Amino acid sequence: MSNSKRPDTRSAELRERVGHPIIDSDGHVVEFEPALLDYIRDAGGSAMLERYKTAPDTAFYFRWNHITREERREFRVPRPVWWPYPTKNTYDRATAAMPKLLYQRLDEMGLDFTVLNPSQGLFASHIGDDELRRVTCRAFNNYHADIFREFADRMTPAACVPMHTPAEAIEELEHVAKLGLKVVMMAGFVRRPIPGLAKQAPEFARHMTWMDNLCLDSEYDYDPVWAKCVELGIAPTFHSFGLNWGMRTSISSFIYNQIGHFAAAAEGICKALFLGGVTRRFPTLKFAFKEGGVGWAVNLYCALYERWHKRSLPMMEQVNPANLDMELYRGLCREYGGKFTTGRLDGNLVPSELEGSGGLDPSEWDEWSASGIKTREDVYDRFVPNFFFGCEGDDRMTSLAFDARRIPLGARLNAVYGSDLGHYDLTDLRNAAVEAYESVEDGLMSEEDFRDFVFVNPIKLHASMNPNFFRGTILEHEADKVLADLRGPAEQLSRNAKPA
Repeated sequence: MSNSKRPDTRSAELRERVGHPIIDSDGHVVEFEPALLDYIRDAGGSAMLERYKTAPDTAFYFRWNHITREERREFRVPRPVWWPYPTKNTYDRATAAMPKLLYQRLDEMGLDFTVLNPSQGLFASHIGDDELRRVTCRAFNNYHADIFREFADRMTPAACVPMHTPAEAIEELEHVAKLGLKVVMMAGFVRRPIPGLAKQAPEFARHMTWMDNLCLDSEYDYDPVWAKCVELGIAPTFHSFGLNWGMRTSISSFIYNQIGHFAAAAEGICKALFLGGVTRRFPTLKFAFKEGGVGWAVNLYCALYERWHKRSLPMMEQVNPANLDMELYRGLCREYGGKFTTGRLDGNLVPSELEGSGGLDPSEWDEWSASGIKTREDVYDRFVPNFFFGCEGDDRMTSLAFDARRIPLGARLNAVYGSDLGHYDLTDLRNAAVEAYESVEDGLMSEEDFRDFVFVNPIKLHASMNPNFFRGTILEHEADKVLADLRGPAEQLSRNAKPA
């Protein structure tokens, strides 16, 4: 830690005791709005600033606050997030907004380094207005680059990258790289109008949408975006909302809408990256999914592993309707069916749509073709090394990531610690490291698991793609040591290597 005198906090004491750095992979800036609005005006002009203040994507979302209960029910307006920031502890609120103050307090929080995502900027990359979206993301990125530049040895902000088209994503990636930003927060999906319905009712087009997951069945080929990330040494991270999807549309309970929503959004893009073959085509590319925990990821990895065993192309012969011996089936029905089959055994006996004679185009049978999965080991290789999962300190499910007994092929998933500083989840910034360590104290994690969680995995995420990620930071030498260990023999490339 940087200070010669250790602050008198439990987190500072814990950091000294564990003897290795603690990296926060997901804190949050609470934007100082007067300055931010100036950046938006500078990027797009006064008229653009007014459009930002009344944008349907934000104004409609917070419309709930300004309409009656009857109107909420009539228009089914979901209850949005409310009171998300610390206020009773004014010092903590200012800390999340003022980089200089946060920098001074990192030691008392027990943190060596933090990656900071925006707060209001979580909406920026999902704005539907093409011009406003690009201007707003540009303004957020310029703002964060400016206010954090002098503190780069211990803090780095995440840039907002819109994904409505590959061209706009690449343009912003190149811009943030010139700004010196090393982390990006990409939109994990794009809402697009359903073309046929939009033609029939254009006035309702913005409400009749489908979710483009950027990989499977997408409107565009996003491979140039992933290639640009590899070129720039930037790991795509996702922190998109899953609020107001499916059942998460309560008009009275934000808690109902909030639980699991980050995980839902993360699962969508993660599953698409895997099945769409992105991790096959870009094996060195690392992706991170923030604030959704890792429980969903354990379930997804297990489900993919199990589905491959049941729905791989060779196994599809077990359910191919062409393999049904219809005469034998008819005879068994006649012999064992009794009265309810009598007189009903002529003609087609199976559901015509599900397994009738029409069938599918054989070229559509192999749903694993894009991902290139041929063996069970391929499931591991396309998933485990590429994906990293942001978990808050008090999430008891984080320990599942390290339970190799329960996960196929002895995998250990790459969980990374996120403090969520600046938001209501961390009620006292001085407890940041203490919360992360609770799973060790409760016997759910080992000290080795904790070290991977808060130190090794974040370095793998960023520095394995960009060896200079921690150059010039207080972690430069520590990161170099970890990278040297990762470059060892193939069977020692990571602690989550498959067993022989």
